[in-house]
Amino acid sequence: MTTTRRTFLAQAGMAAAGIMLAPQLASAKSLNGIGLQLYSLRDELPKDVKGVIAKVAKAGYKEVETFGYSRQNGFWGLSAKEFAALLKANGLKSPSGHYGLDEYFGTGSMDEFNSYIEAAKALGQTYIVVPSLNHDLIKTAADFRSIAEKMNKAARICKAHGLKLGYHNHNFEWKETEGTTFYDTILNHTDPKLVAMEMDIYWVVRAGKDPVEIFKKHPGRFAMVHIKDMDKANHELNTEIGSGAIDYKGILAKAKLAGIKHYIVEQENFTNIDPFVSIAKSAKYLKTKLYL
Repeated sequence: MTTTRRTFLAQAGMAAAGIMLAPQLASAKSLNGIGLQLYSLRDELPKDVKGVIAKVAKAGYKEVETFGYSRQNGFWGLSAKEFAALLKANGLKSPSGHYGLDEYFGTGSMDEFNSYIEAAKALGQTYIVVPSLNHDLIKTAADFRSIAEKMNKAARICKAHGLKLGYHNHNFEWKETEGTTFYDTILNHTDPKLVAMEMDIYWVVRAGKDPVEIFKKHPGRFAMVHIKDMDKANHELNTEIGSGAIDYKGILAKAKLAGIKHYIVEQENFTNIDPFVSIAKSAKYLKTKLYL
């Protein structure tokens, strides 16, 4: 088959157009990995859980991360199965949930833990994420090691149910104690194959640390990241992604190194903006400005 000059130029033009569209295509492909931590809407959810979930989907999210589940109240009055059906009806998935495991880490009781496993499986989640810890459990370096060992045990329990354990940070994890920190301890003494880290980038920056340096030191450990921006004037406040002081373009350029699979928007406070407008603005920035 002979390629004429006209055909060659047409093919070249289509190829160039493909290259120009690549970032947009990559961005569109990544939509399934963009989620919202529902804690962002903790004031709205108890009033109208079904309406809120519909608005989350409308804002452009494909995933949600849950919080606040209890055997008594489920998810805002819905059982785990009912909540799973609600998510499915709105085209949403939930790869992870925050479940407080202080009871397990403190006493070894499996009562709450078992209920969380049941809920996570009902929602089709992959990760049971520890959102924080009672500070009384981690006062000394020996406590740090003890919790790391218990995390490995909890992770093995999760694995037996087809789940994985995750850990979400704030900034207290970098308080130096006896020559080490809690964060360094769990990174160094938990099994990378069993315990996934969910880096809250805002809190890492608040702690005065560099997320990229942590990615480099522990490649592949960060299956999830929390993305919330820092108000430029008041670092204790959040703002919409792309409007604040954190260089998300530079940080998320290292996503492959970090091992990130899920990008989870969280905003703990809103200033002079409707929360649903805010989360839509953050979703749009992620989809159009950050080619994840």
